[in-house]
Amino acid sequence: MILGVLGGSGLYDLDGLTDPREEEVSTPFGAPSAPVVSGSLGSTRLLFLPRHGRGHRFSPSEINYRANVFALKRLGATRVLSVSAVGSLREGLAPGDFVLPDQFIDKTYRRASTFFGDGVVGHVGFSDPTCPAFTAAVAAAAAPGGKRLHRGGTYVCMEGPQFSTRAESQLHRSWGADVIGMTAATEAKLCREAEVCFASLALVTDYDAWHADEAPVSVEAVVAVLRANVAGARDVVRRLGEHVAAASPCGCAHAAAHAIITAPDAITAEARGRLRLLHGRDP
Repeated sequence: MILGVLGGSGLYDLDGLTDPREEEVSTPFGAPSAPVVSGSLGSTRLLFLPRHGRGHRFSPSEINYRANVFALKRLGATRVLSVSAVGSLREGLAPGDFVLPDQFIDKTYRRASTFFGDGVVGHVGFSDPTCPAFTAAVAAAAAPGGKRLHRGGTYVCMEGPQFSTRAESQLHRSWGADVIGMTAATEAKLCREAEVCFASLALVTDYDAWHADEAPVSVEAVVAVLRANVAGARDVVRRLGEHVAAASPCGCAHAAAHAIITAPDAITAEARGRLRLLHGRDP
């Protein structure tokens, strides 16, 4: 089992890896945000990729999400954990809490979020965008850490890079959403198409813009909470391998098996080769 981790704001590296090395991966979609760091964490082989690049150089709209997910899959990842900072849209989700969202509302509009296209039309099921078995393993790994952990919830994925207006924040609350971020829905879609189990570990840093008794979200406030949260996230990753090994089976590895609707003889050689690299079979 090979575990991929997409690190977000504040989580730019993972210490404790044995035999770490950097992997430069070429993808049909361009370069990933950074070289992938591979190594071992106990008995688990781990691949780590900071989505914003080294030095936090890429905004949420500039991240090459397709290259990032493709690179992890190309190196053998069968499960990908997305770690990201989020704002809370609920009184009961406080800064410092961890959330394992299981639904997304995607409001992004400037980024590529599919491996299909360019001559191949494919549709994967996405009603349940996270892998229940993998998410349960993440929950088990988080339990000993002492952080308040909330299982389930809806994550609004906004384009950014600006934070929400007060009106937007209230609108998202009226939808019944729980947290808001800028990256995880795109990664979830691509992992589903890549036939990789996906789970999201959301680190609550603020109350977005809706809370009358709290200051509006700011970078300073986010970074202050992240410093404490990131240590807890690293601990979750360290414990995750043993729980993933005992996880229940799922169907993620076959999610795109019947997705393509384009006639086989209409698929170009270039598209066929791209999808063969992704899925390990002819489309």
